[in-house]
Amino acid sequence: MKHVVDIELAGRRLTLETGRIAKQADGAIWATYGDTVVLATAVASQNAKPGVDFLPLTVDYQERTYAAGKIPGGYFKREGRPSEREVLTSRLIDRPLRPLFPEGYYFETQVIASVLSADKTGVSDVIGIIAASAALAVSSIPFNGPIAGVKIGRVNGQLVVNPDLETLETSDLHLVVAGTADAVMMVEAGANELPEATMLEAIELAHSEIKKIVAKIEELRKLAGKPKRTVVQEPIDAALTEQVRSLVAGPIREAILIPNKSARQERLDQVLAETVAKLKSDEPNRDRHVKIIFHGLEYTEVRNMILEKRVRADGRGPADIRPITCEVGVLPRAHGSAVFTRGETQSLAVVTLGTTDDEQRIDALEGEYMRTFMLHYNFPPFSVGEARPLRSPGRREVGHGALAERALKSILPGKDKFPYTVRIVSEILESNGSSSMATVCGGTLALLDAGVPIKEPVAGIAMGLIKEGNQVLVLSDILGLEDHLGDMDFKVTGTKNGVTALQMDIKIGGITSELMREALAQAKAGRLHILGCMAQALTEPRTKLSAFAPRIFPMKIKQDKIRDVIGPGGKMIRSIIAETGVKINVEDTGDVTIASSDEASAQKAIDMIKRLTEEVEVGKIYLGTVRKIMDFGAFVEVLPGTDGLVHISQLAHHRVKAVTDEVSEGDQVMVKVLEIDKQGKIRLSRKEAMPAPAGSPATEPTPAG
Repeated sequence: MKHVVDIELAGRRLTLETGRIAKQADGAIWATYGDTVVLATAVASQNAKPGVDFLPLTVDYQERTYAAGKIPGGYFKREGRPSEREVLTSRLIDRPLRPLFPEGYYFETQVIASVLSADKTGVSDVIGIIAASAALAVSSIPFNGPIAGVKIGRVNGQLVVNPDLETLETSDLHLVVAGTADAVMMVEAGANELPEATMLEAIELAHSEIKKIVAKIEELRKLAGKPKRTVVQEPIDAALTEQVRSLVAGPIREAILIPNKSARQERLDQVLAETVAKLKSDEPNRDRHVKIIFHGLEYTEVRNMILEKRVRADGRGPADIRPITCEVGVLPRAHGSAVFTRGETQSLAVVTLGTTDDEQRIDALEGEYMRTFMLHYNFPPFSVGEARPLRSPGRREVGHGALAERALKSILPGKDKFPYTVRIVSEILESNGSSSMATVCGGTLALLDAGVPIKEPVAGIAMGLIKEGNQVLVLSDILGLEDHLGDMDFKVTGTKNGVTALQMDIKIGGITSELMREALAQAKAGRLHILGCMAQALTEPRTKLSAFAPRIFPMKIKQDKIRDVIGPGGKMIRSIIAETGVKINVEDTGDVTIASSDEASAQKAIDMIKRLTEEVEVGKIYLGTVRKIMDFGAFVEVLPGTDGLVHISQLAHHRVKAVTDEVSEGDQVMVKVLEIDKQGKIRLSRKEAMPAPAGSPATEPTPAG
């Protein structure tokens, strides 16, 4: 049976429908917002795999090219591997859903959000969040939702709900928030150095809209929802729990105070192995139950230690930042490089400067665009002391790279000031928490080392949270252990002036505005401290680019002169490139970039283009070439492709009987521009450009400049 609910959202109607499409899925939602249509389905296995003690959840977001009336490119003409946008949106949907499945639910579950129709509003990601949540809500799958997602922009100081792509181009805030009716679960944002108060105001506005959407999903659930499966947690013997507690509680407390990550984990593994061996029996699942109890005690002890003693595993207080070291210029051949180390987390950031040929073409549903800034994050296994095969970047690597890219994008100069394509690669050499934030700090230093004129240095910090009942503690610069056993991972990046990016994931039922305000204030203090440490290495961009970086020389020509530079079939521009050895790119706007490692060659190309695009000026003297002789005068080329007429009366101070008496075709002569008429015809004078005869007042000719 078909059921529909709808709601007005930012001037457009959001409709959620179930019961007509994909009826064999456990839950299916046909979501429509404007001309955007997203189908979300949720399916869960009926039986859990033996021995599984985690939630095997898969969330996939996919964009069909037919949604925008396109046929895929490539040889096969069909959709292939997920694009970066699809990967990032899959994560965006997954992150607020995952914490809301009940403990003990270990059934393989798959959520798929498919974009079937796309207008150019660019909101398919938040509609994907809403539709996925609604599909789970109406299904039999246990889920402590629903949630909803909203996008917020800011134009001329005014916050805008679900802005379209055109509005986002002028927005200084790109914010996505997901949450339940009671609390915020996830935040993803890029901003142009906005104050913390503004960010919080935007999040609160988003949450007020989320509440309305969640209410509609609840209405749909009451109309069409299936009874939820009962989750039965595996029973664990109370006597065994006490046995394990008596054996490991003390050793765990001692082990978690070991400052070194590797040594701490080695000791915890040793304690666990000894306990498993000591309590071994023929009982099925005995070893697994011992491990479950052990990890539960580890979770409890770490959190209690932090809450009660205000001491963390490495001895720091809640707001303390790990020791920081910064090095720049570490790679002699790279255009810019830096090593940023914070505690046991280390990033090698490398900047490469390229030309327009290096821009990345993105073919999105909303249209094609060129990407001039890229940041790629690599997480090799040795960074955490592991040995495993190298693979192509996974979702985590793509997500961390996108966050760092968003953090740095707003402080990069415009193409008019710095016409380079910029790529940053972050190689994580060590990792114990906050590697994406180390990437932001290292990336900033590498940009400065490369001589990129950034607006302001950017630093990043990862905040954590421990919450037990009424006891709450916000942690600065969290370790991997605190991320794993804590309740929040809240990453904040910014300059001394304001925030450039946010990313927040909550593992509990959400957090309040008050807690978020506290976390943002503590993050600002930490960020300013980190910026101070970075300033000891480098404060300003280097004044000279690396000797190995290409030199790019921008210039501007009139749009109607573009064809003169290109020439018929590209003949003219190819001849300039062949003669000078430079790279030339001409935009439809008239912006020209010339790239060369040799400044002299670049200048030669610039002079040739200037000559091609120069316009004739009245009163100016030019060295021209006689192209054609007529009875009444001579046609002289004063600029490439531009001729003017020297009338016979203007060839000399004396009376000229025949044009050929004074000039021949191919002669180079000085001529002065007397007039350019309405038809663009140019009247020249050789006489006016010649020295006056003896006895007449002399006029010094001015050569063409």
